[in-house]
Amino acid sequence: MAKALLGHVGGPDPRIVSEMRRLQRRVHDLEAELARLHEEKDVLAAEASRELLVASREREPALT
Repeated sequence: MAKALLGHVGGPDPRIVSEMRRLQRRVHDLEAELARLHEEKDVLAAEASRELLVASREREPALT
């Protein structure tokens, strides 16, 4: 109990602070990667839509 109190009164454990900072950096990096992937997905979706539109215009008319 004395160690717990001493740790509490003595301030935060440097290992915990270091781990918290590392995790915050990791979350930030993952959020940035997620944003980049969303942008890339949007660009690819727009290109695919454009290609489908062009392909549908180039089709020959069906025989009636």
